[in-house]
Amino acid sequence: MLKVNQNYLKLQGSYLFSNIAKKVKSYKEEHSDQEVISLGIGDVTRPLTPTIVKALHDAVDDMADIERFHGYGPDLGYSFLREKIAEFDFKRRGCDISADEIFVSDGAKSDSGNIQEIFSDKCTIAVSDPVYPVYVDSNVMAGRTGTYDAESTRWSDVVYMPCTKDNDFVPDLPSKTPDIIYICSPNNPTGKALTKAQLQSFVDYALKNKVVILFDAAYEAYISEDDVPHSIYECEGAKECAIEMRSFSKNAGFTGVRLGYTVVPKNLVDTEGKSLYSLWARRHGTKFNGASYIQQRAGEAVYTEAGQKEIEGLVSYYMENAGTIRDGLTSAGFTVYGGVNAPYIWVKTPESMTSWQFFDYLLKNAQVVGTPGSGFGPSGEGYFRLTSFGSHENTCEAVKRIVALNK
Repeated sequence: MLKVNQNYLKLQGSYLFSNIAKKVKSYKEEHSDQEVISLGIGDVTRPLTPTIVKALHDAVDDMADIERFHGYGPDLGYSFLREKIAEFDFKRRGCDISADEIFVSDGAKSDSGNIQEIFSDKCTIAVSDPVYPVYVDSNVMAGRTGTYDAESTRWSDVVYMPCTKDNDFVPDLPSKTPDIIYICSPNNPTGKALTKAQLQSFVDYALKNKVVILFDAAYEAYISEDDVPHSIYECEGAKECAIEMRSFSKNAGFTGVRLGYTVVPKNLVDTEGKSLYSLWARRHGTKFNGASYIQQRAGEAVYTEAGQKEIEGLVSYYMENAGTIRDGLTSAGFTVYGGVNAPYIWVKTPESMTSWQFFDYLLKNAQVVGTPGSGFGPSGEGYFRLTSFGSHENTCEAVKRIVALNK
């Protein structure tokens, strides 16, 4: 008799951003004369830069030539890209990561959802709260999270590390020792980035307690402060306890191209000495045919001198928007966090409103879309995420509309 995976039935409603899309679609259909500005989903809006576009065209030409055609690529990714990643993203920052410890993929979201497959379903996870929903939802699907309590909006078997104004949105070490800790820094959604000392404390904890850290560094390109590490491998001992995931989506605008990678050090093992590198390599080779040659050539172009300058321009463009949002809302009396090391602004909702009530209020009265904080976890209630990935013009207009409501 056919039966479905019962764990999927535990998932709470639609995926957060799908739910938002449905609400916005319904509003637009009923108010076709109104222009809705989205500062909600973290999708980029600037076009690919010239150096990357040329690399894409050249790679397509390669695929049209019998001498330069490429079929299936290497399991871990092409060496021309992995070697550049190892040099630019790690060795230049003093991190001893080799090219053959890098697994090229179609994005950090896929990897952050898939990486849990190499761990036992008996493992306990700890997550920052609020946090990117994929970390929790993928573990719900795997059966690790226990039962859901609608009143507290918590899963019984998940260890939550609340990030609130009381701890400056920096998670404390877990109250109960887990097997796996998810850390996103700079954080999505709060925009908070951990300092070197703060991240080192998690590494020390993981080493002492034989815990694995899954470190999401998707927004490292937006870091502006010197004491904030771009990689967890800048911390002493991290190669013995951490896996790092990165993306080309937010720094180089690859949300529509799809490219990312995960680093699994070869000396990272479980408590019985089993290699996590070998397990991920087996999973990767079995279930994934790799990012295309065309995508990876585009990724290689990111690391050229011209490519680096161009993506620095993209990051600066979006961070200018972040400043516009942060300064505009602060001057209007809102309590605002983030927007310094990340493209996200974390806004305290008016006292009488829940995060979803504020979503509806802004959509109805300002035609501006953001993301309710409660969608990122129980500690997100009472907050609202705005992104800086829009155009300058739309960002300024959205801020103008929100400010006008608060007068």
